[in-house]
Amino acid sequence: MTSPAVGHSRTLLFPGLFQWLALLAIASLAACATLHPTLPETMYPIPESGPVAFESAHGPVSTQTSKQIIDTLEDASGDDAILKKHLAVEEALNQDSPLVLGNKLSLLQDGPATYAAMFAAIRAARHVINLETYIFDDGRIGTEFADLLLAKQASGVQVNVIYDSVGCLDTPAEFFDRLREGGIRILEFNPINPANAHKRKWRLNNRDHRKLLVVDGRIAFLGGINISESYSSGSFSRSPKKKHGKSQAGWRDTQLQIEGPVVAELQKDFMDTWARQKGPPLPEKHYFPKLVTEGDEIVRAIASESDEPASPIYLTLLSAIDHAERFVHLTNAYFVPDPHLVRALVGAARRGVDVQLILPGKSDSWLVFQAGRSHYTELLRAGIRIYERRDTVLHAKTASIDGVWATIGSTNLDWRSYLHNDEINAVILGTHFSRQMEAMFDQDRAASTLIEPARWQRRSPLQHMEEWVARRFEYWL
Repeated sequence: MTSPAVGHSRTLLFPGLFQWLALLAIASLAACATLHPTLPETMYPIPESGPVAFESAHGPVSTQTSKQIIDTLEDASGDDAILKKHLAVEEALNQDSPLVLGNKLSLLQDGPATYAAMFAAIRAARHVINLETYIFDDGRIGTEFADLLLAKQASGVQVNVIYDSVGCLDTPAEFFDRLREGGIRILEFNPINPANAHKRKWRLNNRDHRKLLVVDGRIAFLGGINISESYSSGSFSRSPKKKHGKSQAGWRDTQLQIEGPVVAELQKDFMDTWARQKGPPLPEKHYFPKLVTEGDEIVRAIASESDEPASPIYLTLLSAIDHAERFVHLTNAYFVPDPHLVRALVGAARRGVDVQLILPGKSDSWLVFQAGRSHYTELLRAGIRIYERRDTVLHAKTASIDGVWATIGSTNLDWRSYLHNDEINAVILGTHFSRQMEAMFDQDRAASTLIEPARWQRRSPLQHMEEWVARRFEYWL
């Protein structure tokens, strides 16, 4: 079998490619000709803060209890740097986002499992449903969501929806008009049409890339999964649907279902976006119920906004990589790393950390795919193992480090997520959830092709040229 590293790359045309190119051209004219760094030089490395603090359903826990929690995690994992040195940095970066005890987590792979869990939560809603999404298609899946949300609104449950204007370019306005007419509060994030911006600043290049659902303030979902027909089947399906005689597996993605005290932080993030975007007044509802302990997982919810000097999600990941002692396993859909991330990955590999990346073997964006590949040579020379996922479009955004630290969310490893998007991730501490993450990583790795350094160096001049061209646009991707 020909390795994707030396064979012809397989990419898909993104349905909105030409629309995006037009938008980026407009944005380019409005911006400086020189590229901006992803991090102000004064922000990295980040100074450490004081003792790491935890919160429970009853509020902040004592310093002594916090220390005991870290010691217990260290005993279970054998890791010192992540749990002591990195957590101090993480605390400094996320002072308004506490590490919260007592949560129950469910790891959801691909669209069918995610949609089933989300539909169940929506059907059980009694008070309020808050949905924030980049893409809300009007296909079969989107229509199922719309019908269910309208039914809940009619039953007395208040439904509030934030959708991104660029992400929903292909969704007819009539689709959202129907939701409005049914009583659902609708907010278009940074409208493309300046006339629709009302009292907001017109920020074409800043997008809401989050995928967040919060039901009754008690259960939440976040990750990489949009509301789209692309997720209508599983990526590991034994009998994927056929199109033009070829197998078409669903996109490979990961979502996290969360129950417990940290859901209040995610509810705050939704409400903050609504307020910043000057959405219509929300009806009085029980948005923040009293929450109780639901499980044993420790979770930090981290939200980033495009007007911040640097993404706290990105800085947190950089610090975790810098402090890794055993392994760094990243799975990501859009890999266009900036110099800081390349330095962190190469530095980890050179100090003996097992660094492995699972990246797409095909993509919905030719430019992103080739821009990411333009970094392979430097990473391979450092001893980093790179795998490309076969037979599906990889859209997941996850990381697992040292068997004790993990993150899942909407954040890609590209300049757009670092600088221009609103994103949301969950960071999870502990060996139990990390084992689940590693099992998922192993499953994806088994369905991927290893990029062999020697074969990679023999790729064609055309591939070299494609990578070079794409690299010129990486800031805008």
